[in-house]
Amino acid sequence: MPYLRQYMILVLFLGLFGECRSKHGTRERRWTGAVETQKHGTSLAKKPPDVTKSRRLKTEQLLKVDDHDFTMRPAFGGPAIPVGVDVQVESLDSISEVDMDFTMTLYLRHYWKDERLSFTSTTNKSMTFDGRLVKKIWVPDVFFVHSKRSFIHDTTTENIMLRVFPDGHVLYSLRVTVTAACNMDFSRFPLDSQSCSLELESYAYTDEDLMLYWKSGDESLSIDDKISLSQFLIQKFHTTSRLAFYSSTGWYNRLYINFTLRRHIFFFLLQTYFPATLMVMLSWVSFWIDRRAVPARVSLGITTVLTMSTIITGVNASMPRVSYIKAVDIYLWVSFVFVFLSVLEYAAVNYLTTVQERRERKLRDRAVREQSLPCTCGMSHTRTMMLDGTYSEADTNSLAGYTEAPMVPDEVVPEKQEHMVVHLSVSSESTNTKKKGIRALRIMQNTHAIDKYSRMIFPGAYIIFNLIYWSVYC
Repeated sequence: MPYLRQYMILVLFLGLFGECRSKHGTRERRWTGAVETQKHGTSLAKKPPDVTKSRRLKTEQLLKVDDHDFTMRPAFGGPAIPVGVDVQVESLDSISEVDMDFTMTLYLRHYWKDERLSFTSTTNKSMTFDGRLVKKIWVPDVFFVHSKRSFIHDTTTENIMLRVFPDGHVLYSLRVTVTAACNMDFSRFPLDSQSCSLELESYAYTDEDLMLYWKSGDESLSIDDKISLSQFLIQKFHTTSRLAFYSSTGWYNRLYINFTLRRHIFFFLLQTYFPATLMVMLSWVSFWIDRRAVPARVSLGITTVLTMSTIITGVNASMPRVSYIKAVDIYLWVSFVFVFLSVLEYAAVNYLTTVQERRERKLRDRAVREQSLPCTCGMSHTRTMMLDGTYSEADTNSLAGYTEAPMVPDEVVPEKQEHMVVHLSVSSESTNTKKKGIRALRIMQNTHAIDKYSRMIFPGAYIIFNLIYWSVYC
């Protein structure tokens, strides 16, 4: 019985051992078949080794970042390190007259050599890194002078690129949007041209430690041809460089990106100049309205004055509060004066008309009083007639040569007919008075002389002003 149990265990062990051998042989045959297929068939391309899987080829060890102190500039204690700069302007986003600044998006690139970053390479190819390595090495501390706001774009990651060449040359590029101040002169606004500049400078290193320069001269600045602004025409972009002195720290190299902008005038012609001119011309309509139509002429004058005030207020609201006079202010205020003078012109016409009417009324009243006097004593060339009611007025005018006779009492005339006493007085004084009254009445019936002259003087003066204005500012 014990032998039978040992025999069964031995058979079971041999069976398991044989099964394992058969599976192992099958795997060997499969691998051998795959190798033979590779030998007799098409050979597979060899993949280059992945350097990221090798601990010896980490970036820090390849560039020897941990072996040097990158808080100091390259060649510390020696001559100034040259740092070349070039800029590609991506967009000129906005120009603000109120804040006197501009916003620009650009690619800023730096070129320098740092032998501490040199590495051995059989292919002599550069290596490119993102912004994570920038924090571990030395980079130029360039900043924008007179900038108000600036930031490096970080969507979806920081827009920073670092390219290192085997000999130690470095390209450092970043995408920046900066808002910088621009000292604008609005004395010729809106017929003006503005010159602005974006200034780059090292913050810590003077010209003895770091020398900034344009890498390729004027060709260091490139501009996108699609850049356009709503109110300005970009005329010129150019680069300059010079030294800047600070009394407490010394001399620094400063680079300038200069550009000139000329304002589009058509927008302001439609929004400012044409409405102002039309308001001035509308105020001249009152010269052709009857001077007795007081409500029409007064309402027209007030409307044009208020409209000109609204135009002036709207223009000044969109401009900085400068202490000098702008070209648009001259045009608008002269136009306002023309409109205001048209209102004063009607005030003068109305006043003179009132005075003239009062004078004519006095002359008529005096003539009526002189004709209705009962006594004719002391009057020159006076004849008195007694007429009964049967004579007509024509007969009365034809009578002449009658002598002065006393009045006949009523009881003497038996028929008791009605009698009329007519006093005819002819003198040089009364004749002149009548001529003045007729002339004044004719003037009252026609347009006033001031309106006639204003129809020519106002348009002529405004045309002369426009000729002088546009010849000076254009």
